[in-house]
Amino acid sequence: MAFETQRLTMPVAPSAGTARRDRLFRESFLETMERWGLGTAWALMPSRIGGLPALMRMAFDEFMAPDYALPDPERALDNPLGLAGIVHDLSLPTLLSAYRRGLYPFAHLGPLKWWSPPTRSLLFFEEFHVAKRLRRQMRQGRYTVTFDRDFEGVIKACAGARTGRWHVTWITPRIMHAFAQAFDAGHAHSFEVWNERGDLVGGGYGLAVGNSFVTESQFSKESNTSKIGFTVLNWHLARWGFAFNDGKLMTPTTRDMGFREVPRREYLGRLTQAERKPERIGRWQVEADMITIADWQPQK
Repeated sequence: MAFETQRLTMPVAPSAGTARRDRLFRESFLETMERWGLGTAWALMPSRIGGLPALMRMAFDEFMAPDYALPDPERALDNPLGLAGIVHDLSLPTLLSAYRRGLYPFAHLGPLKWWSPPTRSLLFFEEFHVAKRLRRQMRQGRYTVTFDRDFEGVIKACAGARTGRWHVTWITPRIMHAFAQAFDAGHAHSFEVWNERGDLVGGGYGLAVGNSFVTESQFSKESNTSKIGFTVLNWHLARWGFAFNDGKLMTPTTRDMGFREVPRREYLGRLTQAERKPERIGRWQVEADMITIADWQPQK
């Protein structure tokens, strides 16, 4: 389905009150201990423990002689896979520069780190797959999707515990504040899914880099709600002329949706082209009803 490319700079609405952010982005002592404990267990799993010596060596070298420049994404380590460097600064200019270089921050515990995995999971919108069951659910009219309505609520929910899974989150207060600054500046965006009672039951957030979008995290509190919001997001990204949606690492869910892995070098080449394009800065708004989006048939 072809769409006319639109390049707009939307006005940026006032951000949420400082008091609400401080309340939502706070991590209690017990929550910090839980994250560190589970994060340590996660790092010591057989599949990951082999990367600890290189990580410790990098951390020691940075402690002895800090390098404040952003690392070269193509020189990332093979073990731990994709580790590129230590984060010293997470200010808005640095965060944007890092994403334009193909780096992203991530850490469950210890120093925050820059990562550049050898393959990236990308969605090209003509390959997007929407399951029939999801289309039927969207047509039922039980949910409403918005953009940039409650960024703080979304990123907090993304950091929350998931049913049946360890609560090992990388979305720490530092990450929350960094992306909230990007949201205030019109670069980061959220999508929210509301049920008929007006409860926030799904959503996600990410960062626009030129005419590409990096999806950071999603959450669902009711069945398929994040998928509904994600479908609405991708319909708009396609309509607005975005080149691709970057999911970073492949998961079974994103693979089923049509994401495919591309090598780092190809990804960096595509990113260079994308980041040179005008960015859709500012608050985003939903431009179509759920029925229209449920009927979307992506094609080349």
